[in-house]
Amino acid sequence: MRTVTVVGASLAGLYAARALRSQGFDGRLVVIGAEHHRPYDRPPLSKEFLAGRKPGADGPPGSADGDLLGQLALSDDEEEAELAAEWLLGTPAAGLDAAGRAVLLADGRRIATDGVVIATGATPRTLPGPPLAGVHTLRTLDDALALRAALHAGARQVVVIGGGFIGAETASTCAGLGAQVTVVEAAPLPLLPQLGTDMARLCAGLHADHGVRLLCGTGVKALRADGGSPEGGGRHGRVTGVELADGRLLDADAVIVGIGARPATDWLENSPLALRDGVLCDEGGATALPHVVAAGDVARYGADRAEHWTSATEQPAVAVRNLLAGATVARHTPRPYFWSDQYGSRIQLAGRRGPEDAARIVEGDPDEGSFVAVYERGGAMTAALAVNRPRPFMRLRRQLAKSAPGTPAPPADAPAAARGATP
Repeated sequence: MRTVTVVGASLAGLYAARALRSQGFDGRLVVIGAEHHRPYDRPPLSKEFLAGRKPGADGPPGSADGDLLGQLALSDDEEEAELAAEWLLGTPAAGLDAAGRAVLLADGRRIATDGVVIATGATPRTLPGPPLAGVHTLRTLDDALALRAALHAGARQVVVIGGGFIGAETASTCAGLGAQVTVVEAAPLPLLPQLGTDMARLCAGLHADHGVRLLCGTGVKALRADGGSPEGGGRHGRVTGVELADGRLLDADAVIVGIGARPATDWLENSPLALRDGVLCDEGGATALPHVVAAGDVARYGADRAEHWTSATEQPAVAVRNLLAGATVARHTPRPYFWSDQYGSRIQLAGRRGPEDAARIVEGDPDEGSFVAVYERGGAMTAALAVNRPRPFMRLRRQLAKSAPGTPAPPADAPAAARGATP
């Protein structure tokens, strides 16, 4: 291959570029990004960055200074020089000419290429209806900047629609800035599919413990708005409230929509690639086209599409290896892992919890805000959950990793030999 094009200047896109160089590709490397920014770290957007702190800093809100992107940048000038990539930023991909081996850009350019890594990530789902000022999503740096400006300009009645990880983290940050926050979740409990009833109820308690109102089991009927103004920038007024399906009306001067994301595959609709909630791949990221692979939030590896930082950093190396080999010679079949920081607590989950798996607390006390739980099926461990217990959690995560994918691990309290540990 003389030219490889990475579509998506994302976390997965950067890791794909790194993998191409580290695995010996010395040809032309092109990275296409819809945003004007080089790859940056997204997890802080809902936490420290939104609060106005430098990521990783413990200073008070509003203490962030210096170059905004520099606080989040995933690479520096030295690494970018070593990558020797052509960065085509600010213009999204508009199509894939598979027969002609080219990526088409929205501005009309055509990038001839021998191989393609699709890493376009996901885009947030939105509510139906016209756009309103004061309604935010949180996916990109520009999203975070807009929401941060609103919060620091005095938005004090905040309604977060969706109690998933992004919604909970954003609610936590807004509450920390002094806003009155209400979280609306259509399901009976937030994170119910991921955690199951008992553990979801315990984690949901973090909201009430920090003065955030949580309304579950009801959806949103409509957003209320004022009459708008010519200065609205094309928006149809400013949000003033949220009308719930059960008839309640919540006052709001800022609304954050965190109802999930969909894979960014619109630009591939006319391509030969199979699309079904993501780009369909085998377990090595290879698609039906031998010169096209995918990684990160946009990719469905077998039956799974994982919107997690860990997958976005691990999948690209496997996908690139298969791209350069021209066949699937490696596979990515890890145990899922993700974390979430909410209200000063770190929630970690590893493994695959089944709908019938039973949860059991093995260490700590939920009433004290620190515990470890395991999910079990037939006496074997399938997943582990921890709140503010990172070290014992990592031990269980390693134990899960030693078992074959799709196979439950030994019980958490099994003897060391059964866990595969060294006595």
